[in-house]
Amino acid sequence: MPVAVGEGLRELAERLGLRWSATPPATGLALVETPDGLAIAGDPQRYGKPLLADFVAGKAGHRRRFGGGRGQLVARACGLVKGVTPHVVDATAGLGRDAFVLATLGAEVLMLERVTAIAALLEDALLRSGRDAEVAPIAARLRLRRADAAEALAATVAAADFPAQVIHLDPMFPHRDKSALVKKEMRVFRELAGDDDDAPRLLEAALDVATHRVAVKRPRKAPPIDGPRPAHSLEAKTSRYDLYVHRSLRG
Repeated sequence: MPVAVGEGLRELAERLGLRWSATPPATGLALVETPDGLAIAGDPQRYGKPLLADFVAGKAGHRRRFGGGRGQLVARACGLVKGVTPHVVDATAGLGRDAFVLATLGAEVLMLERVTAIAALLEDALLRSGRDAEVAPIAARLRLRRADAAEALAATVAAADFPAQVIHLDPMFPHRDKSALVKKEMRVFRELAGDDDDAPRLLEAALDVATHRVAVKRPRKAPPIDGPRPAHSLEAKTSRYDLYVHRSLRG
C-alpha cells in the first residue's frame, strides 16, 4: 500500500515524487495536508482547489444520500440490477468516485490506480472513512491496489483473489467536460500520469480478465475505444457507457 503507518509527510511526499508544502506552492505540485485530508495542490489559478479523495463529505456524501440508487448510469452499466450485485474491478480508479457509488449500492469493488500519488490519496480517504460510523461499512467493501491495469491487470486481480465479474474503465479523455473546474482537475492528473494513450491495450486486457462484462465510460459524443465494437451503449446527458461482453459470451 502507498502510505506506511507512521510515515512522515515529508518522507511520503519524497517517495511519491512530490514536494511537501504547508500551503499550495506557487509553481508545480506538492503534497499538502488540508483539514479534509491529504491532498495534491498547486497554484489555484492553474490547478484549482487541492485534489483529494473523500468518501465522507462533499460530492460523495451527496451521492450517497441522493444519488438515485441502482438507477444511476454507472450502476446500470456495471449490471447492478434488482437481486444482482456483481464484484467489480475499477481498473482506472482515479479518486474513487465511481467505485464508491458501486460500494454504496452493495458491490465489492477492487480499485486499481497506477499513479502512486493518487493511490496515496485513495488510501488516505479509506483510512478517514473507517472512522465514520455511517461510511465505514461502505468503505469496507472497497479494496485498493497500486497497479497499472494495462500492464498487470490479470496478475493484480489474481493476487487479490478477487472475482472480476465486471471491469469498469474510465480512461482519461481531453474533452469530457468544458467547465474550468474539471479542466483544472485534469491538469493535475495529466501532470502526474502523463498522456493516457493505452486505452485500446487496457480494453483488451479487461476483455481477457472480466468473466461477464466490461463497462467503458466515455464522453457522450466521443468515438468508442479502438478495438472490438461494443455490444451495447447506455447514454446520459454528457456521458455514456460502452458495454462489452466477455469473449466466451459473444454470439
